[in-house]
Formats: sequence, structure tokens, C-alpha cells
Amino acid sequence: MQYDYVIVGAGAAGCVLANRLSADPAVRVLLLEAGGADRRMEIRVPAAFSKLFKTRYDWNVTTAKQVEMSGRELYWPLGRTLGGSTSINAQMWVRGHRADYDGWNLPGWSYEEVLPYFRRSERRIGSNRGGVYGTGGPMFVSELRAPNEVTLAFLRACEEAGMTRLEELNGPSNEGFSQTPVTQERGRRWSAADGYLRPAMSRPNLTVLTAAPARRVLLDGSGRATGVEYGEGRRVTAAREVIVSAGAVGSPRLLMLSGIGDPAELRAAGVEPRHELPGVGRNLMDHLAAGIVVACPAPVTLASAESLGNLARYLFGRGGPLTSNVAEAVAFLRTTPQEPAPDIELIFAPAPFVDHGLSRPPGHGVTVGAILLQPESRGRVTLDGEGGVVVDPCYLTAEADVRRLAAGLARAREITETEALRPYAGGPMRPYGGERTQPELARYARETAETLYHPAGTCKMGIDDDAVVDPSLRVIGVPGLRVADASVMPTLNRGHTQAPTIMIAEKAADMIRAS
Repeated sequence: MQYDYVIVGAGAAGCVLANRLSADPAVRVLLLEAGGADRRMEIRVPAAFSKLFKTRYDWNVTTAKQVEMSGRELYWPLGRTLGGSTSINAQMWVRGHRADYDGWNLPGWSYEEVLPYFRRSERRIGSNRGGVYGTGGPMFVSELRAPNEVTLAFLRACEEAGMTRLEELNGPSNEGFSQTPVTQERGRRWSAADGYLRPAMSRPNLTVLTAAPARRVLLDGSGRATGVEYGEGRRVTAAREVIVSAGAVGSPRLLMLSGIGDPAELRAAGVEPRHELPGVGRNLMDHLAAGIVVACPAPVTLASAESLGNLARYLFGRGGPLTSNVAEAVAFLRTTPQEPAPDIELIFAPAPFVDHGLSRPPGHGVTVGAILLQPESRGRVTLDGEGGVVVDPCYLTAEADVRRLAAGLARAREITETEALRPYAGGPMRPYGGERTQPELARYARETAETLYHPAGTCKMGIDDDAVVDPSLRVIGVPGLRVADASVMPTLNRGHTQAPTIMIAEKAADMIRAS
């Protein structure tokens, strides 16, 4: 069957594109999603996101062994359902810093040029000081309805430590601290499927297919993208464009399976090269997180959130601790005055958030996580020869990353020792063993750090030799093919990737309609 546009992946970007492109009744749009529908109750309950990890809603990726991280293989949850990772994440809406987008140094992508697309996507619920947020967009952005009392103590601790309280986190600069803005609507997760896809699914010109994994992009004799093969040999054609929005792992994988990439590497994986583009799969970046975890003497944390009483509070009134996104507050800071903008984020969880929340907490505790915002390490996604991929983020291979992350852990530890947190912060709790010196904290980071779930960069946007897409998100040298998702980011933002991925897709929709 022929469509005007075929979109691969119903994650954050794919949901946006399906909505915006199908708004024109004169075009036919097909959205392909490898996973299934987003019907499970845990998707709706904000605090239950870790219950979705390693289930059928998750691609359940394992990295290659990380040489600089004690040889560990790290687990990466990636959404595999309508809404993609916006259906299984911690709902944080954190755009980043002005310097992120100005630093891309690409025409059309400066902070002032992308800001209208952030605002177009947002519907701020509650205060909107200074008009920072948009107010009529599809994505609800609010503050938590009932932050934990320990979270409020963390905010006081940040003030005690000399940081700046931010009235709104998502202004041009995010240096300071704030309660976390979240994508929730009256205590319920609000995913990209909720905001963008569901309102468009009644349109007769939009077709959404689930359980439809893309196998390759179809190229004609001239090298133009003409459609997609999916499932067990089914094919669809795209009269105008194929748009790949399968994420930082899925998008380069699909390009490489289609013969687009480094020819020698493609042949080694048993794929016939069709178009030489060596940057495909390279430039892999991710936010790495390590946490200071301490016991809490008061039984007030989320460790007891799953009681029958709290479940009833949520089901009958959408209230109580199950409305928490767990990562309830953040602080952005510079570890040295020489940093041009924040290089570390502190995330506060009123719970001992260990092992991605997959293990039951041993007791009440709190976590102050340190996140490396601008990693210098670069990794790769490559084919494994069997249709899958090898994901090697090469974490901490740049020495500056180790230094910054250890400094961030030191700041996190200092926060736990403030007067404001003293009633809630006791002794070290597994895996934290009380490390204090820079060498100890560096070793602790290598042994315990995990992903913050923000892979990006593997289909890099740019105008240099290692670029995969141009500033219009067209795959270089392949007419009729674009990539629009976090994989196009040249460098990671000093924030989280949900908001910029949706911004990228909003901007992509405008560029596609104008072409």
C-alpha cells in the first residue's frame, strides 16, 4: 500500500510527526511501531515506571562490557510501545541550557530558533512565571501534586549550600535548583502517545500499526528511499518521504540494515552496502549517573509507597506517593568556575533508587544522584551480524569525565551533610560505602554508575564529514529519507532528552511540510 509518509517508530518523535503531518487531510501517513499498545496500568501510574523495565514494553538493551567501568555490562531500558520511552520514563521535562543549542552551531538550531518549538509542545499546568512555558501545546507540564517532605528538605539544603532557587527550571539558564517539572495530568503520566498520537488516531488519513518492526528502508536503483519493509516481509511505499524515528539505537540500526553506513563494517555484518555514510552509529553519547545513597531515620520515604492504602489513594483520588516520579527535585551546577555552564546535575529521590528500581528497597533511604551532563567520551552502535546491534557507549574513556563525575559526587555528598537534611540523612546505604576522597569517588563511579536513559547522537546532524543528516534532518546523499529523534543531536543537552526530542520532531514536521 502507498502512503505519502511512512514514519518508523511511535516514540516521542514519531508520535509528534504522526500528529503534525496527518493534520493535512490531503496526505496519507503510516506510523509503524515494533511494540504493542500502551494499555498496562503501570504506564499510567507515575511511580511505577521501573515495573515496566525488562518487560515487553522495553527493548531491554545490554551494552558491551565497559572497560573503564570494571568490565560491567550495563542495562539500558528503552520504550517499546506507543509513546516509546515517554511511556516508561520518569516524566522529567528539562529542556537544558541556552548554551546547548547555541553550541550546536547549526543554521536554524540556535536557542532562539528552537525555543518556539519547545513552547509549541507545552501546556503548562499551574504557575508559569515569566511566561517561560507554552500554554496550548499537547504535552502537560506540571509540578508534582504532593512532593515528599524529604524533597522539600533537599530544596532547603541546596539553598543552604549557596545555590540559586529557580522560579522556573526551563528558562534560558538552568543553573540552580528546583522541584522537577513533570509530564503529568492530575497525577497521571502524560506520554507523547497521550498528547500527540491519541488525538490524531481518529483521522482517516493516519494508519498506526503496532507489532510491526521495521526491517529495512527500501531504496530504488538511484538510491532514493521509496518505502519500508516490516514484519515478515511486508512492504509499504512512501510517495514523499520515509522518516526514521526509532531512537539512538534503533535509527542507526535500521539505516545500517538498509545498507547505509560504513561499507567495510556493513560487509563484515553481512549487509550489502548501498550508500557510504561512515558516521552512522558513531558519536554515541549518554548521561551517566552515580548516586550517594544514605539511610533515612524517619519512615517517610517512598520505600513504603506501595502499600494498599497508597494504592487506594491513587486509584480513587490520583493522590499520594504513587503520583511521584521518584526523581522529585534537581539542581544544576558547575564543578569549577571555568565551566561555561552546568556540567553536573544533582537529582534527588526520596528513596534508595538502586538497580534501576528493580530491587525492593532494604529500608527507608534517600538518593542524591550526580549526572555527567556533557560527556567527552564517545561510543558506537554497530551491527552484530545477526540483525541485532552491539551498543558500546565507551563510558568514562575520557579522563575529564571521571574527574567531573567524582566532583559531582562530592557535591552530592556535601548536600546530604547539610543541616536541612540532617534529620533525614543517616549512614551510608548500599551501594554507597562512605567514599569521600576524589580517588575513592572516582572508583565508586566506575563500579556503580548507570545510565540515566538518555542515549543520543548516533545519526549526528551537521555539515562536517561525520554527519549523518544535514540541518534539515535529511540523510546525506539519500533522497526521500530523514531521521528525526535524539539520534540527530550533535552533543547532549544539559538537561534530559524527552523535551528536546519532541522539539526536534516539531521542527522536523515544519521542515517536511515546507519541502
